[in-house]
Amino acid sequence: MGYSSKKKHKKYEKYSVKKPADQSGVKAKKHLGQHFLTDESIAKQIADTLTLQGYEHVIEIGPGTGVLTKHLLQKDLKLVAMDVDTESIVYLNHSFPLEHPKLIKENNFIVLEADFLSVDLNSMIDGEPFAIIGNFPYNISTQIVFKLLEHKERVPEFSGMFQKEVAKRICEKEGSKTYGILSVLVQAFYEAEYLFTVHPQVFNPPPKIQSGVIRLTRKDQLDLGCDERLFFRVVKQAFQQRRKTLRNSLKVFQLSDNLKEDTIFDARPEQLSVAQFISLTKKIESNDLSTH
Repeated sequence: MGYSSKKKHKKYEKYSVKKPADQSGVKAKKHLGQHFLTDESIAKQIADTLTLQGYEHVIEIGPGTGVLTKHLLQKDLKLVAMDVDTESIVYLNHSFPLEHPKLIKENNFIVLEADFLSVDLNSMIDGEPFAIIGNFPYNISTQIVFKLLEHKERVPEFSGMFQKEVAKRICEKEGSKTYGILSVLVQAFYEAEYLFTVHPQVFNPPPKIQSGVIRLTRKDQLDLGCDERLFFRVVKQAFQQRRKTLRNSLKVFQLSDNLKEDTIFDARPEQLSVAQFISLTKKIESNDLSTH
């Protein structure tokens, strides 16, 4: 993408509670997992997580009342704001064209009523790279990340707000009890940073838990050096029985007696780094080739 994932970014200041944003009649809907951020300073910090290096297109998931949208539109980018909430779509289509008529005219700001999980991203933005950002609905946040991984070749950056527990898990390293499938699969392709915590009182309605903002920056090398599908299968199978050693949890792969003697199979999944999971996949791949 023409930029290094090791680029240093500014530090994020601890948030301070500001005057709540105007909700403009858009009501949060429980079945959609909506909790509208009302703190302008936090919205700006989230918008500023994007470096916009090597791309200009951005997809915002769940813009709601547009508190993050307005700060994104201050930047030199092309934005698609995507939401399933018709009430939000009506509000955004009514309010933002009045404030940004030039962006609308130049087709640099589009409000799209669509479900991110079901929309065909391959047909969007003419094959150009794009970043993903949002205050993600808690009830579909992990599904959003898995869809990101399906389109990693086109997504150099991904940032936004999750339930704090999920945000921490994505960025966790080996050796932790919360290190798991999401940690390994994301970190195989992205540098993951936990940026800051957001407390419930800056939302309407306030959630019962804290939230966390993360940024994912795609690695320069996406080729793992092994069968990617097999890598995903190995990681998922290992963590499905995380209390067992890999020798027991990976029996489904019909490992040869010789391979099972490898000391890596004495470990439990949370003890393996991403690099070790890749190495493990290569061993299983070689085993499969030698037994057929």
